[in-house]
Amino acid sequence: MDWSQSQIPPMRFEARFGDRVLPAFVDRPASLWAMIAEAAARNGDGEALVCGNVRLSWRQALEQSAQIATGFRKLGLQRGDRVAILLGNRIEFPLLLFAAAHEGLVTVLLGTRQQKPEIAYVLSDCGAKILIHEAALTERLPDSQDAPDVMHRIAIDSDPAQSRFAVLADNAPARAPVDVSEEDTAMILYTSGTTGKPKGAMLAHCNIVHSSMVFVSCLQLTEADRSIAAVPLAHVTGVVANITTMIRCGGALIIMPEFRATDYLKLAARERVTYTVMVPAMYNLCLLQPDFESYDLSSWRIGGFGGAPMPVATIEKLKATIPGLKLANCYGATETTSPSTIMPGELTASHIDSVGLSCPGAHIVAMADGRELPPGEIGELWIQSASVIKGYWNNREATAESFTAGYWHSGDLGSVDAEGFVRVFDRQKDMINRGGLKIYSAEVESVLAGHPAVVESAIIAKPCPVLGERVHAVVVTRVQIGGDDLRAWCAERLSDYKVPETMTVTAEPLPRNANGKVVKRQLRELLVGSE
Repeated sequence: MDWSQSQIPPMRFEARFGDRVLPAFVDRPASLWAMIAEAAARNGDGEALVCGNVRLSWRQALEQSAQIATGFRKLGLQRGDRVAILLGNRIEFPLLLFAAAHEGLVTVLLGTRQQKPEIAYVLSDCGAKILIHEAALTERLPDSQDAPDVMHRIAIDSDPAQSRFAVLADNAPARAPVDVSEEDTAMILYTSGTTGKPKGAMLAHCNIVHSSMVFVSCLQLTEADRSIAAVPLAHVTGVVANITTMIRCGGALIIMPEFRATDYLKLAARERVTYTVMVPAMYNLCLLQPDFESYDLSSWRIGGFGGAPMPVATIEKLKATIPGLKLANCYGATETTSPSTIMPGELTASHIDSVGLSCPGAHIVAMADGRELPPGEIGELWIQSASVIKGYWNNREATAESFTAGYWHSGDLGSVDAEGFVRVFDRQKDMINRGGLKIYSAEVESVLAGHPAVVESAIIAKPCPVLGERVHAVVVTRVQIGGDDLRAWCAERLSDYKVPETMTVTAEPLPRNANGKVVKRQLRELLVGSE
C-alpha cells in the first residue's frame, strides 16, 4: 500500500549532502525564508499567528520578521552565526525563526525546562553569538565564562520594562534576504541526551521544506486550516509539525503558552481549529474533562499523534463525539525532521498497532547484523528520506555511528510488513530480557492503556539476580485501583511472562523530556532508589 499519487506532488531523485541520492519534491521553495515569502504572497491578508490578543496576518508577520532581521544585522550577525532561543510558546518565537531565516542565521532551540549546566553546554558546543531568552529565566543562564561566544543576551517579557525585544523589533524592515544553500543548516535541535551529552541535530533548509510539504500533502492541509501549537515550539514537533507546516499551507497557527486541557478545549472551539499534533496523553486529558461534550469541536478534522500508542478506548470515544475527526499516527524524530511515517486517518482504527506508512520519498527497513530482515520480522528501524538530517553539529564520531549511506539508525525496534505498515515495539535499550524472553514495553503499555482507569503507563525493567530482568509497570490512573486488578487485566490479554510482576500506581503524570517522550531512565532510577 502507498500514498495516493494524486495527493503527492511530483518527486525526482536528487543528490543530497554529497553521497546521498534521494527522492525530493520537484517544485519546492529553496529555503525556509522562501517558504515564508510564498505564504505571504499567496495569503497575505489571511491570519498567520494568533497568541492571546495578538493576531498577525501573513503580510504583517513577514514585515515584523524583516524588522527583526535588521536588528540582527545591527548586532553584527552574519550568515551561519548561531542564534540561541530559550523561549516558551509565545508569538516572538516564530517571528525570531522567520527573521533568522531571512538572514541565513542558524537558530538553536533550547527547552525552558533545561537547567544552567545543560544550557551552558549547548551554548558552548554550538558557539552561539546571541541568546534570546525569557526574562523570567535570567537566573538560570550560565555565566559568561561558561558561554564565551555569546556576545549579546536579549531578554523577552510581556512587560516592556523587563524586555529588550525592542532592540531587535524597532527597526526598518530589511529588504533583501541573505542567499543560502538548500543544504545550509537552518536549525540545530539538541537531542534529549538520555545517554551521554546531547547531540546537536542539524536541520537543513531542504530537510525542513521537505518535511513541511510531506505534512501538507499527506494531510491535505490548505490555507483554510487552523492549527493549535499545544506542544512546546522548541522541539521538532512544535517547530515542524506546527510552525513550518502552517507556513507551507499558509494557514493559521494558534499558540498556546502552556497546555491545559480545559484551556485547549476552549481555544479549539473559539478559534475553530482544524488540525493539531499532540501526544496521546493530551487527548486523554481532554476527554477526562467533565464538560468535554459541551465544546463545539466540529471543525476539528485532523488529530495527529505520536510518541506513544493511542488507546482504542480513546479512538472510539473521539469518533463518537467528533465524527469528522481523523486521527493520524505520526512517527518520527529530531533526526528525521519530524515525520517518517503517517497513518492515513481512515486506516487508524483498523491498524491500531501500526505507526503508519512510510512518508512519500521515505524508505524504512528493519535491520539486524547489517542485513534487511524479511517483512514482519523485528529489527532496528533504519530510515532514509530527504527529511533525514546530514548529521550532528561538531560531532563526526556520533554522525558516523548513527548514519550509513544516508540511513539514520533510529534505535527503535520495529518491523515493516508486506503492505508497508510500520510497527514500533520498543527502544533497543528499553527492551526487557526476562530470562531470555524478550518483552517489548509498547505491547504491555498498549494493553494497560485499554483499562478504563488508566491515563498512561510506562513499562521498565526491574533488575533480578535470577532472570536478569523482570517487568515493572508505572501506571498513572484517574481513579484509585489496586495493582492486582491491573495485573489481572493484563493476564487476560498477555502471555504470562509479559504481565508486570510489580507495579507503581500513581496519580502523578509520568516524567517527560522536552520532546514529550517519557523519560524511562528517570523511572528506573526512582525504582532502584526505592528498594
